[in-house]
Amino acid sequence: MGDQKLPVVLVSGFEGPHSICEDHVGYLQKHFNLITMQEFLENKAQFSQTIQAVYIWAGQPAIDQELLQSLPSLKIIANGGVGLDHLDLKLIDRFGVKVANTPQAVSNPTADMGMALLLASARRLVEGHELACSPDTKVMSINWMGKEVTGATLGIVGMGTIGYKIAQRAKAFKMKILYHNRNRRDAVEEEAVGATYCEHLDDLLAQSDFVMLSASLTPQTQNLIGKRELKLMKPTGTLINIGRGLLVDQEALVEALQSGMIEAAALDVTYPEPLPRDHPLLKLKNVILTLHIGSATHQSRRQMMENMVESILASLSGLPIPNEVLLE
Repeated sequence: MGDQKLPVVLVSGFEGPHSICEDHVGYLQKHFNLITMQEFLENKAQFSQTIQAVYIWAGQPAIDQELLQSLPSLKIIANGGVGLDHLDLKLIDRFGVKVANTPQAVSNPTADMGMALLLASARRLVEGHELACSPDTKVMSINWMGKEVTGATLGIVGMGTIGYKIAQRAKAFKMKILYHNRNRRDAVEEEAVGATYCEHLDDLLAQSDFVMLSASLTPQTQNLIGKRELKLMKPTGTLINIGRGLLVDQEALVEALQSGMIEAAALDVTYPEPLPRDHPLLKLKNVILTLHIGSATHQSRRQMMENMVESILASLSGLPIPNEVLLE
């Protein structure tokens, strides 16, 4: 137990891959009395009435009905990141609990990651690195080539904050920018980045050299890209996913990459994460994989933590909650 006068906040723990960031602990303890899930489970009677907030980092602690029922004083769940597919918002709302996330903190680094994957795939950077380091490499063929990014067509699926920041970066590469979104951006925003709206996803897929997925995962967007959609892409096309793994039918993607239906893929997200070590995506030369590291910068993670603290303190003080997530 920490300072008894501070608000009590439930966290995942201080050790392990899903623990809160070690560098953040001191800042958090200035504001809160932190209780780990293990401490809570070992002494529910002591802590259930006092915990007023849950601090979710790397998707943990998991929120379910049993936990909500055991925390009658809970006022807010602060979630690190922008994705909410791991939270049952309707269930949480039924308990009268608020939810806040951190969309602004992750938008720039995730957009940077999208462009990094696009460039790495187009210019075959991973293969080039392997060739440069291989003990068997004696000479580099002048005919080993990648694809040009400047002037190519980028199709962005999901033109929210992250998608729009990707468009801003792509504009600097003089790319032709298409986008598909649930709601069309206004004309001023479109003109600022030179983006053209595609009402139908099929049109974007057929025209794009690079398709960038930055949409949220919902029941409507699960398996948004399947065998049919992959067939619509150019055979020279590249699929980049920085949204959620379940946006893509991975079996169909493997088939498309193996058969040459599309040229390449660059994925920061998969399902599950990490993939089983025998998954065929791990063996394909035309795939770049990273482990959901879009927001993994020191600056972004610090801002996420500070935003979450701000939201919790506002909620407990009865003030408007920054980045409160409202049910649609």
